[in-house]
Amino acid sequence: MFLTVLNLKTLKVKLIYMDKLDISLMYVTDDRILDKEKFFEVLNGALAGGATIIQLREKSMDSKSFIERAIKVKEMCKNYNVPLLINDRLDVALAVNADGLHIGQKDIPYKIARKFLGKDKIIGISISNQMELKAANDTGADYVGLSPIFSTSTKNEDLASPIGIGGLKKFKAISKKPIICIGGVNDINLGTIFLNGADGVAVVSAISSSTNPMNFTRNLKKIISMSKNYNINR
Repeated sequence: MFLTVLNLKTLKVKLIYMDKLDISLMYVTDDRILDKEKFFEVLNGALAGGATIIQLREKSMDSKSFIERAIKVKEMCKNYNVPLLINDRLDVALAVNADGLHIGQKDIPYKIARKFLGKDKIIGISISNQMELKAANDTGADYVGLSPIFSTSTKNEDLASPIGIGGLKKFKAISKKPIICIGGVNDINLGTIFLNGADGVAVVSAISSSTNPMNFTRNLKKIISMSKNYNINR
């Protein structure tokens, strides 16, 4: 009886937390930035500009360096009260007690990730076709990352064909999860993505390659706000 009450209490806390979770603007760190100072400068700009969630992605960094970087990134995110997700690496997420994990189709299975992370952590799953979406619908994942919405140069390996706005509409019609679009997202196409059903976007190079990451991120926030208001009022 005690365990049942405890589980319900944990679930209630998770639901309250998720209600407050803003996934509208995720900045995915750019592991092509080799200069350490520049990496953190861009990250701080994204946070100061209003990124609502951060995903730390490091595909080639060794575990020790990844953990050390994750500790610093988590501290920066905490200063802005922004959740930190780790891309792929469950061990790193556990080591730094990150707010969650983002997993791809070839990464650790959702059930195992949830078992180790617990019910109160955020887990997102990458999807690129309707079969993967239907599978994700049957999990307790907190969101799905629809990729790629447009052509992108950030990720080339195992990349599906661009889904486009027409594809987004089809995915939205059958999704039981909030949808974050990633791939070629910029200030030009951002509004269209939200007007056609996205709950959030994940941005990499548009922020990391901008001359002023903070101002660029602020501009993205304004576009998102205008798009949401338009959807409410129409």
